[in-house]
Amino acid sequence: MNVKLTFKREDRDNQTVLLRVKGDVTIHTSPRLREELKPLFSASMKEVHVALDDVGFMDSSGIATLVEGLQWARMTGGHFVLSGLSENVRDVFELAKLDTVFDIEDSTA
Repeated sequence: MNVKLTFKREDRDNQTVLLRVKGDVTIHTSPRLREELKPLFSASMKEVHVALDDVGFMDSSGIATLVEGLQWARMTGGHFVLSGLSENVRDVFELAKLDTVFDIEDSTA
């Protein structure tokens, strides 16, 4: 399993940011995801998009980190969007019934 996790931030405009995630999100790497996500949520940032196209595996700690992101978005009045979920990652979201809680897009714009 790949323990390296990399990120690429793309500011779309003053109120929208896209964070591209690459690697497996596990108990070992989810703290890095949390470190990258948390600063993105502010009153001025209206939309945070997380592209998971290059994430082949995500365990429950990764899911928990994304749930935190959803909570941060709600606290700041923003919108939190996930995109590009692989079949494995989408299955985890569906099994946990989180596909109805998150705004999930098929592909990253």
